[in-house]
This record gives sequence, structure tokens and C-alpha cells, in this order.
Amino acid sequence: MKQRIAIVQRDIIWRDVEANLKALEEIFYNIEADVIVLSEMFQTGFAVEPKEIADNGTTLRWMQLMAQKFDTAIVGSVATSVEGRYYNRLYFVMPDGEVESYDKHHLFSIGGEAERYTAGNERKVVHWRGIDYLLEICYDLRFPVWSRWRGDYDAIIYSALWPKPRREVWRTLLRARAIENQAYVIGVNRTGVEPGLEYSGDSAIIDYRGCTMVDMASSEGVEIVEIDSEALGAFRAKFNVGRDADSFNIG
Repeated sequence: MKQRIAIVQRDIIWRDVEANLKALEEIFYNIEADVIVLSEMFQTGFAVEPKEIADNGTTLRWMQLMAQKFDTAIVGSVATSVEGRYYNRLYFVMPDGEVESYDKHHLFSIGGEAERYTAGNERKVVHWRGIDYLLEICYDLRFPVWSRWRGDYDAIIYSALWPKPRREVWRTLLRARAIENQAYVIGVNRTGVEPGLEYSGDSAIIDYRGCTMVDMASSEGVEIVEIDSEALGAFRAKFNVGRDADSFNIG
């Protein structure tokens, strides 16, 4: 099975939901893809205080409308509130309105995220048009056990807001996760600045051998790459490192 994956890298207008969603809709008109991947908190930028940016349902409804309008799955993270708790939630929204979601498991305690958001504990794999995607958010990239392939996915999606000072870590770990899991890795970051932080972009798609299919560096725009689950399966069968992997339990 083949799919066209579009990654969107752009500067985010700080905490202006309406402007960001309008700009993205204009971008979508020029995309033909099965999946469109956006950055973490793509409609606001990152704020440590979630109550300042928590989505009231507007963004999710917009994602459902866009997915239906352009016949594509749309993936991106938002801050959301559920029964008084805040989550950094990655939505995978399909054209029929179906929504799958993943709550960020590894919260960035160094920056105060863990004090204000609630960590998710459910690993999420989404099946879409014949390909299986593991959903992850930003800091999750640093923790290989959480993203270890268990025979259940073809590609990992990392939706991120990864600051420029650690850009080489981002670039290196995307490739490491692809190599060790023999999987496609799709990493989407933003460019530009927001209060106290600068972002270099470096959104990329890496194949199951660790080869770079596209690297956007610091340019804004869209890149589209075709991934192939049959080619992936053939490679895993031929060079089956998974059979020698260590077993483990997540505590």
C-alpha cells in the first residue's frame, strides 16, 4: 500500500487561532495527499499555561471540516481540557469525521509542562487506508522504549515544537528511531519565534533504512513524499533485526 504524506512547516502566529487556521486552509488547497501532518500546537504556538490556549472544540471541528473538504487525514496537536485536567493531545482526523487521539506521554518537565499538563499513558496506533501510524509528540522522540516497534506500525508521526538550540538532537533522533524500528519516521516542526524560543524547522521524512526522503531545513512550505508499506515489509523480512530484539515491559 502506498500513501502520499504531506508535511507542513510554517511560522505560527502567536496565540491567534483564527489567523493560523485561515492560513492553513489556504495552504491545503494546493495539497493532494492521504495524510497532512502539522506541528505540535499548530494553531497557537506553545504556552506553558494551558488554560491560556486550551481548545474549546473550535480547532477539532475545523480539522474535521478540512479532512472532509480535502479528503485527507489531518494530524496535529492542541492543548485541550477534560474534566479540569489539561492534555497535550495529538488528533488524527479522518474525512468521515472519525477522530483518533494520543495524549503526550513524556511531558517536558524541564520547561514546566509536567506541572501543568497531565501525561497520557495509552500508546496509540492508527490504521488509515492500509497503513498503520504510531502517534507521538515532540519530547517523546527522546525515549526509544515508548516508540519501539512491536510488530504493529509502519510509520511514526512526531508532531513537535523543537527549539533551534537542540536542532541536531532532533535531526539525529529522527534517524535513530527510523533505523532501530525499521519504520518510516515523519517529523514536523515549526519555524520562527515565539516568546523566549526560536525554531529552525528541520521537518523531515526518513525511510526505514534511515535514509532522508525529504528535509525541509528552515524553509516554510509543504513537502509531499510517497511511502510504501509493501517495500517496508519486504525490507523487514529480508533484514529482520526484530527477531534479535530484547524483550521489555514498560513501567
